[in-house]
Amino acid sequence: MNLLAVLEVRTEGNENWGGFLRFKKGKRCSLVFGLIIMTLVMASYLLSGAHQELLISSPFHYGGFPNNPSLMDSENPSDMKEHHYQPSINNISYVKDYPSIKLIIDSIAARIEFTTRQLPDLQDLKRQELHMFSVIPNKFLPNSKSPCWYEEFSGRNTTDPYLTNSYVLYSKRFRSTFDALRKVFWGHLSHVHGKHFRLRCLPHFYIIGQPKCGTTDLYDRLRLHPEVKFSAIKEPHWWTRKRFGIVRLRDGLRDRYPVEDYLDLFDLAAHQIHQGLQAASAEEQSKMNKIIIGEASASTMWDNNAWTFFYDNSTDGEPPFLTQDFIHAFQPEAKLIVMLRDPVESTWEPGAYPEAQRRFQRFSPLSS
Repeated sequence: MNLLAVLEVRTEGNENWGGFLRFKKGKRCSLVFGLIIMTLVMASYLLSGAHQELLISSPFHYGGFPNNPSLMDSENPSDMKEHHYQPSINNISYVKDYPSIKLIIDSIAARIEFTTRQLPDLQDLKRQELHMFSVIPNKFLPNSKSPCWYEEFSGRNTTDPYLTNSYVLYSKRFRSTFDALRKVFWGHLSHVHGKHFRLRCLPHFYIIGQPKCGTTDLYDRLRLHPEVKFSAIKEPHWWTRKRFGIVRLRDGLRDRYPVEDYLDLFDLAAHQIHQGLQAASAEEQSKMNKIIIGEASASTMWDNNAWTFFYDNSTDGEPPFLTQDFIHAFQPEAKLIVMLRDPVESTWEPGAYPEAQRRFQRFSPLSS
């Protein structure tokens, strides 16, 4: 036999055997990799506690939850029949999906940990707003239901008290209101020993809430009450925007509105309260002392856009000082009326605004 032929045969045999080894090696690596993946999946499943409530087997068609709180607390959805609950047309899958939905809600609630927020120190708040704390006293008149006090007015009878008011300068709509206040301003001062004092007031209550939740409707209804007075502007947005110098967020920061400009908005109500305090008859005093002042800036609840200008990103999830901290510092007994609404219902409301029509048109098939 030729030596070259033998070498050629042996070479072919080695190649076949090497391919077989490579095949076994690749198969072995795939098997090991698969076992590793399976082990990791099982370990993560065991570490998570194997909570079955997170296993969702069917899509949901969300609808309105019943108003009866007892149904939400019931473990058995068949109890709804005892309460004569009739699901709406938009909520035909409620009975079917209720057990799974409740498991999800319970699972989320079990994992949420609420911690009590520590209120900032009063001295720290004062360092943030030195001027505001120098204007607003820590005690108010005891015979007024609204937080009011007298401060000295150093001007003369020809002085325009609203000359530099930022609300007047930047909004032509309210100039007529301040023109009327300007004409009667001097007559509503208290003159004692050659000095002049004006009554200043803060709101007794604040109407706050999310957009399109009925804050305007409540505002209009409360205005009908003879003992309720509001600011000259329905929504001053002073606590959340104007005191930082924000008129429109897209315009960035402008000159800050001082607290005096905000207090000017309550002069009309302050004039009536002052009239009652100076009245000769006890009946007139009692009538005017019942007046309470309100303010309806819904943004007091949710607008925190000023954070981006004044505070860095916080590792604790919030800045050291909130708007509510300052309101509480001056008025620990202030009343907050919160307006909320079903989010599904309020979703379509922005379409009523002309400036939002173009953005709203892409949702028009859903609204029909």
